[in-house]
Amino acid sequence: MSEQIVLTSEIPVNLNGKRLDQAIAELFPDYSRSRLKGWIEDGRVVLDGKPCNVPREKVLAGMVVTVNGELAEEQRFEGQDIALTIVYEDDHILVVNKPAGLVVHPGAGMPDGTLLNALLHYFPAIDQVPRAGIIHRLDKDTTGLMVVAKTVPAQTHLVDAMQNREITREYEAVCNGPMTAGGVVDEPIGRHPTKRTHMGVVANGRPAVTHYRVIERFRAHTHLRLRLETGRTHQIRVHMAHIRHPLVGDFTYGGRPRPPRSASPELLDTLRGFKRQALHAARLSLHHPISGEWMSWDAPLPADFVALVEQLRLDRKEHPID
Repeated sequence: MSEQIVLTSEIPVNLNGKRLDQAIAELFPDYSRSRLKGWIEDGRVVLDGKPCNVPREKVLAGMVVTVNGELAEEQRFEGQDIALTIVYEDDHILVVNKPAGLVVHPGAGMPDGTLLNALLHYFPAIDQVPRAGIIHRLDKDTTGLMVVAKTVPAQTHLVDAMQNREITREYEAVCNGPMTAGGVVDEPIGRHPTKRTHMGVVANGRPAVTHYRVIERFRAHTHLRLRLETGRTHQIRVHMAHIRHPLVGDFTYGGRPRPPRSASPELLDTLRGFKRQALHAARLSLHHPISGEWMSWDAPLPADFVALVEQLRLDRKEHPID
């Protein structure tokens, strides 16, 4: 069953002349802008006694606006006792350091055993928040930081912040091929035209921007720091493959082992044994959704990533580069 929501308010003087969608977003901040706009377009908003389905309609001070919303009941999932590494927690948000191999949300072929199930076990009240408070995702084999909302108001503010590019996410990666300088990849990403489980750079895709800089260069690989402006599915993996520097271990996008000449058996074993993309969400920065305080967290590189970099350094020591 769905839940019926009735919200009523008078338009205050400070919102006089605003668009309807902007005004109700200010008046009812516990609900996301996209949800409120959807209710307008569905004819669920009444302005001074008359239905209004035009988000851009101007409102005047003193008008009475009523929202007759509907919240569809979400699929119910069970909590499971799965270990979580919690970097920060308060009454409103959680920041977790996700390990490799943990899927974020149940889906086809993965009905449970996910981060969402772990969150429901750790904090059962989070089942009142859509998607158990998950704001953004990391791929199964990507490690690092994620923020989770513990309340609906916190989620609403964080979703808006994500859409407005106000949350900073920085990653570290090891890619194939030596790079001499950083740069920006500004290419649209969408579903691959022939490989339906893959994403790709496509003309009709959604805008996607990735900034990258070189941390350390090796004979045949590069350690990078990357920052996302957008959050498209597989964005870093697709963008790096597009510029012909796919991530180590990313077999989906061409990151098969490419050892340098005369590589040691240890480096060969490390590269061949790295069975996931070498990608780690290292830093997360945002304004707290309730207090507004600017906060930032860092997660150390996981052990397999550290071991990979160490082997590449040993190779460079044996075979110096210019």
